[in-house]
Amino acid sequence: MQQHPSPLVGRHGEVEDVAEALRTTGGAIGGSTGGTTAGATGRTAGAEARTLLVTGGAGTGKTAVVEQARQIVVQEGGRVLRFGWESGEDPAGGTAALTDAVCGVLAKVHDGRLPARIAAVRREQARATGPGGEVALLSTLGEVLADAAREVPFALILDNTERMPARTASALGLLLRTFRPAGVPVVMAGRPMSPGHVTAAQLPAAADRVLELPPLSSAEVGELVVRRLGRPVEPDLVTAVLASLGPLAGSPAAVLSVLASLEERGGLLELDGQVCLTVPEDGLRLRADAAELGRLCWPDGSPDAGTVAAAAVLAALVDRAEVRLEDLHRAQSPDGPLEAVGRTVDRLVADRVVTVGEDGRITFAVPALAAALRTLPARAEVRSLHAAITRLVTDRLGATAAGTRRPRLAGHVAAAGATLDDTLAVPLLLAAAGSSVRFNQAWAVRSYHSVLRHLPPHDPRTPGVLHESAGLSLGHSDHIGVLALAEPLLACLDVPRREDRGDRDDRGEREGRGDRDGLEWVTRACALSALHEHRSPYAEDAEDADPRYRAALERVPVGRELAALGGRYGIGPSVLMTSRPGSAAKESGSSTGPGSGSGSVPSAAEVRLLAAAVGSSAEFERARQDMPTDALGEAALDRLRNAAAYGDLAGALEAVLGEQRYVAAGESTAVRYHSMVRDYLTGDWDSALSCARRIETRGRSGGAAGVGQLARALAAEIQLMRGELGRASEWLDLIPDSVCHPLVARARLGVRYWSGQGDGASAEGALEAARHDVRRARGSGLLAGLDRVLLRMLSITVRGDSPEATRRTLEELEALYEEAASPMTYEAVLVARGMVHGDADSALAAYRLVRRRVDLPLSVDCCQCLTEVGDDPQSWLDEAMRSGHVLGMGRPVRSLLGAAARRRNVSIPRRRAARAGLTDREVRLIGMVSDGSTNRQIAARLACSEKTVEQRLSRLFQRTGCRSRVELAAAWLDGSLARQGLVPGH
Repeated sequence: MQQHPSPLVGRHGEVEDVAEALRTTGGAIGGSTGGTTAGATGRTAGAEARTLLVTGGAGTGKTAVVEQARQIVVQEGGRVLRFGWESGEDPAGGTAALTDAVCGVLAKVHDGRLPARIAAVRREQARATGPGGEVALLSTLGEVLADAAREVPFALILDNTERMPARTASALGLLLRTFRPAGVPVVMAGRPMSPGHVTAAQLPAAADRVLELPPLSSAEVGELVVRRLGRPVEPDLVTAVLASLGPLAGSPAAVLSVLASLEERGGLLELDGQVCLTVPEDGLRLRADAAELGRLCWPDGSPDAGTVAAAAVLAALVDRAEVRLEDLHRAQSPDGPLEAVGRTVDRLVADRVVTVGEDGRITFAVPALAAALRTLPARAEVRSLHAAITRLVTDRLGATAAGTRRPRLAGHVAAAGATLDDTLAVPLLLAAAGSSVRFNQAWAVRSYHSVLRHLPPHDPRTPGVLHESAGLSLGHSDHIGVLALAEPLLACLDVPRREDRGDRDDRGEREGRGDRDGLEWVTRACALSALHEHRSPYAEDAEDADPRYRAALERVPVGRELAALGGRYGIGPSVLMTSRPGSAAKESGSSTGPGSGSGSVPSAAEVRLLAAAVGSSAEFERARQDMPTDALGEAALDRLRNAAAYGDLAGALEAVLGEQRYVAAGESTAVRYHSMVRDYLTGDWDSALSCARRIETRGRSGGAAGVGQLARALAAEIQLMRGELGRASEWLDLIPDSVCHPLVARARLGVRYWSGQGDGASAEGALEAARHDVRRARGSGLLAGLDRVLLRMLSITVRGDSPEATRRTLEELEALYEEAASPMTYEAVLVARGMVHGDADSALAAYRLVRRRVDLPLSVDCCQCLTEVGDDPQSWLDEAMRSGHVLGMGRPVRSLLGAAARRRNVSIPRRRAARAGLTDREVRLIGMVSDGSTNRQIAARLACSEKTVEQRLSRLFQRTGCRSRVELAAAWLDGSLARQGLVPGH
């Protein structure tokens, strides 16, 4: 029988099984036509006709599989009728409802004998009141269905069997087991029922075969997402969808519900050719439709409205604090709100909607369900429930003891808000923070944040709480948590000092000075965290600068200097660094204040060194002299300057502070960009682009995260080198014209030049714009990274046969090296001498330095130069092609290497031996071609462009000797490719 590719993801085999069952109509018919004998004969003679039960969990696609199989059989000329058991007038069901459904089927068989069959059924139904009457009626139903199938062969399908009334299910099961209509295949679909349910016992027993639909695999879920959205997707999106669904991760309906919810609230963004999330990964939810939530997440598929409303209250309760069974069981009143929630938990646990851990903690099995329930209106006041849980413990132990012994109560206090009095909330929160800091710093931070909402700025405890909270947050890289302290910090800084109030007591003066030092340290911590999230107080965009944070910096000069560092690393505009050398000794006392994590904030001298790394060698040496003797070795200084060239703040901080002081964990924008730079240099460009997309979407999802201008520029550079000029331009269009960082200038030059290649005027215009960008960067003191801009300019002038422009650019590059004297500038000068003067020794020296530093993109440039001027051009060309293949480099690089090969009369190597085995990706591509997928469908499933699919198919045609898609599919299906040894494992 012909195979039909199924549009359902992961269900091709199941659809074929159902279609095969529906095709078995019109089997050998014979035997008597009366009573029990007819039923027995139907059982034997109609053995070719099958009864199939399709079952599976909620949303696994049972209805879709049966419907797809029905369409296939109908297209082949078969006849498939629906068994409408739902239309029975009697809600209790039974034989009468089954009889109505059979008559409905008979009415669809137009062969002229409908009145006789209906009359026979109704006559037997009228006599069914006596003993044995129901059995005789079922026998007649089987007989008339078999008789109709002899005249017009047909198959029956019935869906949602789990909702069938028990009496109807019992009658149908007896009909199918004992009086099966000969020649009529029956396909049923329904979810598994709990043991003891009549439907669960009757219908599976009547089936010849039970076909259980398994959950989709992770790969199949990814394919479903791509098909649903119609575009390639960022892998993180699929991962987030899977994580949000828990045990429902393999349910197609649940996956589609999450995607629909994302589209409804604008949570998806197409960026760089892929669909990305613009909401936090833990914020995904099912569609907030009570009926849909019940169908997907409750075993019977139809919870009452009260259960759903109670579940919404519980979801809101566990969202803000940890709730355990003991909290609910301590309720004294059997009719109180907590007791009602406790009864809800019992029902939800029985329905497997909620789980209870070994420690008694209550959680929802499906996080996306809990998130959706929280959007529904809660019928009870959730804050009062949090307050009630808190008072159950504090009334027995007292506030301080409750916080010490039950630190998780801090979450309930925070959620209760003003419902709890400050006299109870403050001591409990402080005790909870002190108790949890040893085993769960995140709890301690939340406790401190909560207590700041209760403490007034003039309270003597407030500065200490601010300091401890900032230190703990920095300790585990929670930079957004640090920035959340801006408002209470500003309020504390506005409190008059003790000496300003006339308090001359020595002890009070010392305490006031200590508080002030602590607040200044917190201000610097806020500045550091803002830089990690790529936010600058000096940004022109009001949305990108927190006014409270900027106001706090106005009161702390040492904090302003740290904030101004952002301009040197592409974070906000470049501003004047006001501090002068020689002041480090005076400021060192406030640079490493007391408390947890204080060492992660750089000192004033370290800030000046970080800033000087992007400037001249003289400035860098002055800043280095201001550091303690032997504070940093030469290797660390080189890493610092290399990081500064890419605006990699996290890399620069790591080089200056060292591993013991700098915490490189977390998900801040700076840490992500650091990973992106590393992936760019090592050649993992797909991962680098993924980092860029995550940075971009994180900046658009709200919160404290800012946009990463240099991440955009580096993404544009990667797409440029891959020949994707359109995508490179899209990235650059996101960068304001005011940004003058060298990395941005380099990408702009490449896109401008390659967009108008072959046009001399366009090349000159691109070079002139680049010179303007270089002057702007110099004016802002940004020298690190200019060498790569000048090297690209030099490459263009050399190819354009412009001796004067080449000489001028080389002189400027050498002057830059004299001024900056950085390792990367030296490498660029060596490459430039090889390009301009044919100096093979300089090019070889540059290659060795670049390989040691690990910069795969620049090593390709070195190999291209050595192909032009080296003694063994073929070996250098081979290495350049190998590295270019790893990077996926496109036309800009291939054209340069091709021109070098022609000039040296060497051949461009093939990427793979002609008879080498096909890769897994190529095998998958051939499989999709064989299934009849179009280039657009293949591109969506492989997360690439249609042009890339065409290129891969062209290479496959060359390697396999096939001239078309048809020949390729035929060679795959008849085993020709396997016999040639091209398919691994065959």
